[in-house]
Amino acid sequence: MLKYLGPFLVAFLLTNLIIFLINLVARRIHWAARSTGRHIHPKNIYRIGGIAMVLAFNLSLLINRDLAFTPELVGFMLASIILMLVGAWDDFRELYWKTQLFFQFAISVFIFIVGVRIYYITNPFSGGVINLDLGGTVLISLALVIFWIMLVMNAVNWLDGVDGLSGGVTLISLITIFFLSFRPEVNQPPIAIIAIILIGTLLSFLIFNFNPAKILAGTAGAMFMGLSLSVLAIFSGTKIATATLVLAIPILDFIWVIGERIKKGKSIFLADKNHLHHKLLEIGWSQKKIALVYYVITLFIAVVALNTRTIGKTVTLLLFGLIMLLVFWGINRKLAKLH
Repeated sequence: MLKYLGPFLVAFLLTNLIIFLINLVARRIHWAARSTGRHIHPKNIYRIGGIAMVLAFNLSLLINRDLAFTPELVGFMLASIILMLVGAWDDFRELYWKTQLFFQFAISVFIFIVGVRIYYITNPFSGGVINLDLGGTVLISLALVIFWIMLVMNAVNWLDGVDGLSGGVTLISLITIFFLSFRPEVNQPPIAIIAIILIGTLLSFLIFNFNPAKILAGTAGAMFMGLSLSVLAIFSGTKIATATLVLAIPILDFIWVIGERIKKGKSIFLADKNHLHHKLLEIGWSQKKIALVYYVITLFIAVVALNTRTIGKTVTLLLFGLIMLLVFWGINRKLAKLH
């Protein structure tokens, strides 16, 4: 494991250093960030986490001698930098949702073009493999890559409303992918190196982001975390079922919120405070309690995901989905009584 300790420490220390330097500059120049009704932090808590994470991640990759810079990896690095610039723009001036969506779509297509593709999917009910690398099925692969990357990016972005929440859930998901890369059916040491670099980066960020937060991930950070998880899930032998299960809370919350917006006749792209973490805050939970409960549940699901096959993952996801529906329903009833 010493092979992975070095990259972890490099990423961890680089992230700390870059956060310190950017935060210092931000305070010196009185960096002004946008603020909306959805955000619960004062303006002197800077949304610089994404910039620091992307820079530290890419620098850590560049100085690592055990990685081959394949078109897929270089494409991933370029995509992260583009997303950092787009996200930073939104963090300070707020991009129109159509512009954000366009860049997410373009990045997803770019990721596919450089070779990050879903060549097969596992049948969730039989465990068999469905090949997507033949003829016209390439278009299906493209559609799946776009859908998967955009889903995870937005689910993680929408999760970023409480100190340490998106970062902690992403960290646990990355640890899952790290251990998954050692499984005999995967056996991909390069994926383990990329994952451990991301783990070092995220852990360093969380030191500053856990409640009470000293910095925020911002749109740049949230989209980078989502991009990293979605791409690594494809890299690691198309383990999308595992990633979906570990990200069950943000993905189910994402689906629930969209359903509520459609039900109320609102645009699904207009931000609000209907996410699960917002509702938990409203009924009196502290930010720390929300983050820790999410961590415990995600960690439990991660252990299940690493120790079950496809059919078991499907059953677990369906059961957890049912439990989450009951939780949403119960919280909505409680909030209705409070109002």
